[in-house]
Amino acid sequence: MIQPNVTVTAAAEKFMRRMVRFSEHPSGGFRLSVAPGGCSGYSAEFTVESAPKGGDSELMVNGLRIFLPAESRLLLDGVTVDFTETATSAGLSFVNPNAEACGCSTAGDSKPPAQASVSLSSIKRL
Repeated sequence: MIQPNVTVTAAAEKFMRRMVRFSEHPSGGFRLSVAPGGCSGYSAEFTVESAPKGGDSELMVNGLRIFLPAESRLLLDGVTVDFTETATSAGLSFVNPNAEACGCSTAGDSKPPAQASVSLSSIKRL
């Protein structure tokens, strides 16, 4: 199986390690599933498993076992996984250097939203 080029920061590794250590499977691994979602980002779900599931790839980070399903491996290629904590939230974050900036008003240096045009002659009454 091809391993993705994923960077796991020290903060993310510490979070994952704690999840595994204090789970019912302390010798298991951290299973990370990501899907496209949010504003130019990913939505993530994780579980602690005793062993990888069928089709999972095992990524070793300083002895920490990370299990990645096939779709997650593709999405995480070239991505840095970090753990961020603020006064109001905490969780894994993903930095993808290849992602396009989104067009929402909260992104500082984003590109303007894409524009499309529709010819009035193409609209037909049903």
